[in-house]
Amino acid sequence: MHSSSITFSLSGRFALLAGATALAALLVGCASAPSTPAAPGAKPTESTAVVRPAPTAPRQAAPDDAAIEPRFAKWVADFRAAARAQGISEATLRNAFDQVRYLPRVIELDRAQPEFTRTTWDYLDNAVTPQRVATGQDKLQQVRAEADLAAARYGVPPAVVVAIWGMESNYGGNYGNTPVVDALATLGFEGRREDWARRELLAALKILDSGDIARERMIGSWAGAMGQTQFLPSNFLAYAVDADGDGRRDIWGSMPDVVASTANFLARSGWQAGVPWGVEVQLPAGFDFGRADMAVRQPSAQWAAEGLRAIDGQPLPELADASVLLPAGARGPAFLVGPNFRAVLRYNNSTNYALAVSLLAQRLGGGPGVQAPWPRDTAALSRSQVVELQTALSQRGFATGAADGVMGPATREGLRRYQRSVGLPADGYPSAELLLRLQQP
Repeated sequence: MHSSSITFSLSGRFALLAGATALAALLVGCASAPSTPAAPGAKPTESTAVVRPAPTAPRQAAPDDAAIEPRFAKWVADFRAAARAQGISEATLRNAFDQVRYLPRVIELDRAQPEFTRTTWDYLDNAVTPQRVATGQDKLQQVRAEADLAAARYGVPPAVVVAIWGMESNYGGNYGNTPVVDALATLGFEGRREDWARRELLAALKILDSGDIARERMIGSWAGAMGQTQFLPSNFLAYAVDADGDGRRDIWGSMPDVVASTANFLARSGWQAGVPWGVEVQLPAGFDFGRADMAVRQPSAQWAAEGLRAIDGQPLPELADASVLLPAGARGPAFLVGPNFRAVLRYNNSTNYALAVSLLAQRLGGGPGVQAPWPRDTAALSRSQVVELQTALSQRGFATGAADGVMGPATREGLRRYQRSVGLPADGYPSAELLLRLQQP
């Protein structure tokens, strides 16, 4: 794929640079993910790596480019004044904005809504591969000292931190190469999420002002997530840790800082030391699939009293507030997940992502993968098919909210009510068969 970037300076200098943009689709955003972030500062759906375009010979500006130049320059000037009023130093403002670039490819990616979604098993097949497990086990040994120190301080097991590291940047192999200031200024100027982008951009300036990182090293994904475990600037300010004692919080190059910052994020998000993320389970005959919902929580002892058993026949682990998760509906594997699974959801509000991190950490520790078979004969619905499903449900009196192509809580509840009305397992899982049935007269 190819893109272009437009360079501006305060004097209004304008040139067009063309280059290649590469995306590494590292596991954020998926069909089963809620559309609303679970925590303030959560990352928007994005790929985690965008390679900085390499300059080529300037070309003559197109009319659209010429129209953007003064408007972007004015937006930057206005934001610069607002940042100055917030106490950002003049030196930092010059450093950040004198050569700030508008990045059209960032806008293309932000506006893109993929038509085709992925099933959970497809997602996990790509996320928890034998190669990623083997590499992760090697990396776990390489950072064992740092991870053990972080575990002692924050209560988060080393394997969990390394699993997030593997998911977010393939163990540091690809954490993006887009200048964070440029990406956030572009998103703020475009305006669709201006308030969010302005907050994150101001946070980025505060990081530069503090001396934690130089502007040229503050790189990340197209949506502003930074470093080896992809923190947004606001999360950096809240959770990043100077674990190596050099006076800077460096989540790009310092493994002590990367590991400690990630563990601190999880600890501050509700991680409970010594408690497992969850367990794969067998459901009893006659189980009410409508109760398989993250909003339905009770102690694992209560679930055990209702007949749930671990897949290996062992007693269920002690979990205070546990929920049943059916990522592939009634025909697929079942999991009982607790507070630590929800802590991972606060890192990235996607059940597929949280399940991948949890299973990868389990595999890194020598544990098993998923035991029950996935319903691989079932295809994921596309976004337009989900719109059709939502429309058909609403027409039959099962309200789903807006027909937006997203399987959110309202759509799942509407689907469950329809399934109950026709005697089907009320798992809220969309399928082509259900869509066809709904569309029949």
